[in-house]
Amino acid sequence: MKTDAIVLAGGRGLRMGGSVPKQYMELCGKPMIYYSLKAFEESFIDNVILVCSEGDEDYCRREIVIKYGLNKVNRIVAGGRERFDSVYNGLLASNGCDYVYIHDGARPLVSQYILDRCQHYVEKYRAVVAASPARDTVKIEDGNRFISSTPDRDKVWLMETPQVFEYGLARSAYEKLHDGRERLKAAGVNITDDTMVIKMFEDVDSYLVEDIYCNIKITRPGDLVIAEALLKSGDH
Repeated sequence: MKTDAIVLAGGRGLRMGGSVPKQYMELCGKPMIYYSLKAFEESFIDNVILVCSEGDEDYCRREIVIKYGLNKVNRIVAGGRERFDSVYNGLLASNGCDYVYIHDGARPLVSQYILDRCQHYVEKYRAVVAASPARDTVKIEDGNRFISSTPDRDKVWLMETPQVFEYGLARSAYEKLHDGRERLKAAGVNITDDTMVIKMFEDVDSYLVEDIYCNIKITRPGDLVIAEALLKSGDH
């Protein structure tokens, strides 16, 4: 059995401010993207495909992969205009595997626990996602910042990554998405994660794997402070 991981590091992180893309910002003295790649390096994953912004390939190879001895990163490819384009490019770069992990490089605190649990369940259910049950009450707005409804909090989960699938399932779904992207764009469909693609094009539901550790996504400057504290404490 062979398992690959696609790590996405192509965003610009505009909400973080500054001129350095957030995946390269320092976190405890190392680029943020290093921590996700290191987690996969130390896991059972066989190969890692790093998807970066076009033009950053040599920088990533020299300043991250080679510098930190990340031997499982065997492909570095350019991403696309949208997140799903980058995932598709990553899938195309795989030499073929049984399962594929898709992970946002802006989640540097991914744990070995969740990698192991996702592998356990994907072998049973074909499609799984790391997630956390909502702790706060969630509201749906009407488009004008007024509350329109309140979903049952007990049934609300917050999606994370990795999102893990049978490789053939993911490849087929993303090929269909790629072929039909203009139709979806015209219909105003906004693809926000991989489970949507799998459900939309293969009609396969993803199993929720509860993540008991802090697997935050770095989107604002304050998130860096939290991530550094968690890294230093080892509580992640």
